Amino acid sequence: MDPILLFFATFFPLLSLAFLIFYKKSNYASNPNLPPGRMGLPYIGESIEYLLTGRRGHPEKFLKDRMAKYSSQVFKTSIFGEPMAVVCGAVGNKFLFSNENKLVTSWWPDSVNKIFPSSTQTSSKEESIKMRKMLPNFLKPEALQRYIGMMDMIAQRHFEASWEGKQEITVFPLAKRYTFWVACKVFLSIEDPVHVSKLADLFNALAAGIITVPIDLPGTPFRRAINAAETTRKELMAIIKQRKMDLAENKATPDQDILSHMLLATDEKGQYLNELNIADRILGLLIGGHDTASATVTFIVKYLAELPNIYNEVYKEQIEIARSKKEGEMLNWEDIKKMKYSWNVACEVMRLAPPLQGAFREAITDFTFAGFSIPKGWKLHWNVNSTHKNPECFPEPEKFEPARFEGSGPAPYTFVPFGGGPRMCPGKEYARLEILVFMHNVIKRFNWEKLIPDEMIIVDPLPMPAKGLPVRLLPH
Repeated sequence: MDPILLFFATFFPLLSLAFLIFYKKSNYASNPNLPPGRMGLPYIGESIEYLLTGRRGHPEKFLKDRMAKYSSQVFKTSIFGEPMAVVCGAVGNKFLFSNENKLVTSWWPDSVNKIFPSSTQTSSKEESIKMRKMLPNFLKPEALQRYIGMMDMIAQRHFEASWEGKQEITVFPLAKRYTFWVACKVFLSIEDPVHVSKLADLFNALAAGIITVPIDLPGTPFRRAINAAETTRKELMAIIKQRKMDLAENKATPDQDILSHMLLATDEKGQYLNELNIADRILGLLIGGHDTASATVTFIVKYLAELPNIYNEVYKEQIEIARSKKEGEMLNWEDIKKMKYSWNVACEVMRLAPPLQGAFREAITDFTFAGFSIPKGWKLHWNVNSTHKNPECFPEPEKFEPARFEGSGPAPYTFVPFGGGPRMCPGKEYARLEILVFMHNVIKRFNWEKLIPDEMIIVDPLPMPAKGLPVRLLPH
C-alpha cells in the first residue's frame, strides 16, 4: 500500500478533529464568490489525488478534470493543507506572473520550509531578495559562456566512463550523474568523482522529499530529506569557509565559479551576503540545476528513440558542428548558437514532459480574478499542463512538433517550463547550455533503441520513466 495512503488511513480520525480549525482558516464559508470547486477531505483536502495522479503517470488529469467540471480559468481546491485557487491558461499565467509582489508573492509548501527553515525568517527573506537580484548576473548568457568548454569536458569524461563500451545502459541515473557533475563544477569547482558521488547521494535523498506530504516520521521521504539537507548544508558551509580563505590568499579566483561570485558580491549598501543564505542558495541551485535538467535530457533520449526522423535532423545539425572542430577543441558559444533545431527539439520535449509541473503563490491582499474573489492568505497554483497540453494553445498537443518553436515561437504565457515574470527561473540559460552540450555529445556517439517500448512515466515530483529508461546503444 502506498505509504501516503497508509498514513492517512491510520490517522484519519485524528485529522478529522482538525476540521473546525481548517474550516475557520480557509474562510471560504463566509465568502460566496469564491471560484467553483471542492475542498476535499478535512485538512487533507485533495492532496492525495493531486500527488497520486502524478505517480500513476497522468499529472494533467487532476487539472483537466477540474477545468472541465468547474472552470477553464480558475477553480478552488485544497492541497498541502491550504485553501488554494488554481489559475489556468495563458490568461491565468499572465495574471500571476504580472502581479508578483503586487497581489501575490512566492509560496512553497511546509515541506520546503521545514527543509529550508531559514526561508521563513525575515532576514533570510531579505537575503533571498538580494540573491534573486544578483543571480541573473551570475547566470546570464555572457557570464555562462566561459563554462561551455568546461561542460563539454565533463560530458566527454562522463560518456567515456559510463556509456562507451557498453551495450545497454539505464539513462535516467546516468543523466543525473552528468547534470550533478556539471553543477558541482560550475557552482563549486568540485570535480573529484568521489566527492561528487558523495554529494549526489545526499541530493537525491533531498530532492525525493522536497515536494511531498510532510510526514516527519522515521523512514519517510520527508525525514530523509530533512536529514540530507542538514548534512549537505554542513558540507557546503565547510566549502564556503575554505573558499573564503582561498580567495583571501589568492589560491582561488573571483570568477572561477558561482560560489566565488556570490562570496565577493555586495548589495547597493556594500554588504556581503550571509554565508548560511549562500549555502541555501547553492543548495537550491544544485537541486534546480541537477534534477530538472536530468529529467529533460532523459526525455530527449526517449523521444529521439521513438522518432527517428527527429533524431536524424538533430544528428545532421550536431555532426556538422562536430566536423568543424579541431582534434581536442571544446564546444564554444558560436557552436551553441548553431544548435537551433536541437533546442527546438528540447523545448518540445519540455512542453510534453515539463521538468516541473508548476509553482505556488500566496495572495497578499484580497483581489478578483475571472470574476471570482481570491481572499488574502489563500494560496494560488499555476500548472504547465493548463497550456502545454491545451489544444487552444498548441494544436494537436500530443503530437511531437519542434516547428512550434520556429520564428517567434508559441504565444506568450503558453510555454512556461521556466515560469515567467519576475520569478522566471534564473537558471534557464544554464539549463539550455547543459542540455545542448549533452545532446551534442550523445548524438555524435550513438544511436539507441528503447528496451521497454511502453515504459510508464511517473511524476514524483519530477517526471521520470518508471524503470529509468533502459536503452540498447548503437555506436556510430
